[in-house]
Amino acid sequence: MTAYLKKYMEETQRRLRNYADLAELEEIFLEHKDKISFMQHERIVHFLVTMMFAIVLAIFICAFLLTENPALFILVIIIMILLGFYIKHYYFLENTVQEMYKIYDEMLILRKKEADGDDEKRNSASCL
Repeated sequence: MTAYLKKYMEETQRRLRNYADLAELEEIFLEHKDKISFMQHERIVHFLVTMMFAIVLAIFICAFLLTENPALFILVIIIMILLGFYIKHYYFLENTVQEMYKIYDEMLILRKKEADGDDEKRNSASCL
């Protein structure tokens, strides 16, 4: 997912620098809007999984403290490592989705400028 998102963000930035007309900008905009929706869902799922691991970790820590079973200590360590990776990935998703929001806002500005430019072109053409 990390590589996919990084590639998508780079490609979107490239496309925004090189779009030809308002129709292409609209296409990029609609695709980006869909990707934001998908990534919001992905982010929520990873948040829930991360919280589940945190709760499981808390339960196993309590069980270890009550029983002092060395096998539970090993399990606690394993769950801590997994939780660390989930937190790292969730952090990446959160920051990337926020970056997607910024790009979305930039697209709104570009769309408005393009639409205003088209209106100006139409007005000047109608004067001829």
